[in-house]
Order: sequence, then C-alpha cells, then structure tokens
Amino acid sequence: MSSIEVTTFTYQHGDLDLQGYMAQPSRYPRAGILLVPTIAGPNKLMMDRARWLASLGYATMVCDLYGQGEITDMRKSRALADALRADPEYYRARFRCALDELRDRSGLANNRIAAIGYCMGGEIVLEMARSGEDLALVVSFHGLLGTPLPAKKGAIKARLLVCHGRADPLVPPKQVRAFLEEMDLAGADCHMHIYSGVVHGFTDPESDNRPLDAVAYNESADRQSKAAMLSMFEELF
Repeated sequence: MSSIEVTTFTYQHGDLDLQGYMAQPSRYPRAGILLVPTIAGPNKLMMDRARWLASLGYATMVCDLYGQGEITDMRKSRALADALRADPEYYRARFRCALDELRDRSGLANNRIAAIGYCMGGEIVLEMARSGEDLALVVSFHGLLGTPLPAKKGAIKARLLVCHGRADPLVPPKQVRAFLEEMDLAGADCHMHIYSGVVHGFTDPESDNRPLDAVAYNESADRQSKAAMLSMFEELF
C-alpha cells in the first residue's frame, strides 16, 4: 500500500477563490473522486472520508461550496445555499470548476472519475449528472432529489447510486416518485437504495447532536450505503 499525500490549495470559480482539500495515494490511484460536502461546507468529517477513500486507492478531492470553508451557523449556510441555488446554471458551473481541478490534479481521465455528495452535496452531484458531465458514477447520500432543470432524454452519462432514508422529511415520497420518473424518462442507469425508518443526515454521527428532528445518524444505513458505494467502485474501477 502506498502512503497518502494530503494537499490544500486554492482554485477559482470566476473571481471567487475556493479552498480545495485533496488526499490521494502516492502512487497509481484507481480512480478520482470528487467529494461534495453538506450545506455546511467542508468539515473534518468530509476530510476524514477523503483520507479513508485515499487509503483505499482513490484520489479524493473535497470541494468548497461558498468560498468560506465550513459554516457552523445553519442560518448563514441556508442563506448562502439559497443564493447559490438561485441561478441553476451558475450552481452547476460552481462544481464544474471543482471537477476540472480534480481532473488536472489527479491526471485521470473522465471515465476514471466519480462524484459523491452528502445532503446538499448529494443534490449537487445529481445536478452534475443531469447536466451531462462525463463521469463514471455519481453517488448521492441523503441528497435532495428535486431540480429546476430535469434531465433530458439521453443526457445522463454517469451511472447513479442514490442512498435515501425513507422517513426523510426533506425528501417526501412525492419528490422521490418525481425523481424516479425523471430518471426513467431520461433513460438513466440509476440504482436507488431506500432505508426504512431512516431520516436525513444518516451518514453523520454528529447528526444526533443537532437540535433538528429531521436529522439523525443511523449506523446501519451509514454502513450499508458505504458498502453499496464501494461495490459500485469495484464494478467500475
């Protein structure tokens, strides 16, 4: 096993400076992974997961959302998220820059790159897929499933894995049905794993410390969703 190299750096979206964090094996990465964090932005959990993926052989970059690093004030992060989502094309472009940065830094081709995201990050990677980004795989963990720009037929190039809590109040059954219909109409290769009784934020152990009924950690769903992702990685990479 090669050692892990960790770097931090600045990249740009227009005039905005964004902070990247990359963990990768020192030799021969199996693939590149863009890791898109929750609405709170890049935090220790996301960086820990990047290093874990690097230990398995994947060059993993944690991207920035707003150019402000981690946001601990939920009201502030919601306001920043709402402003970013206001222009759907600009929203997608913010993370196209991150993909370009990952491709440059990893030296890997598009067919060796996946994008994974948590919460808002899950929403973002699905937007990448809808926009036709040339990716091998997109994985959404408790991501929002709605979009103002539904995928057109044949537009989605990536395979998709969506890990969803059945009791997530932020993603009601109507949104799930609309998403699945959208994927069918688009002709997407989409796997959806649904965990009964599980709410939002099920991959984050800190969810239980937040004063929100909508979020809670679920050890089994966290473990099973990780296993599903790694199984897809093994199949593709």
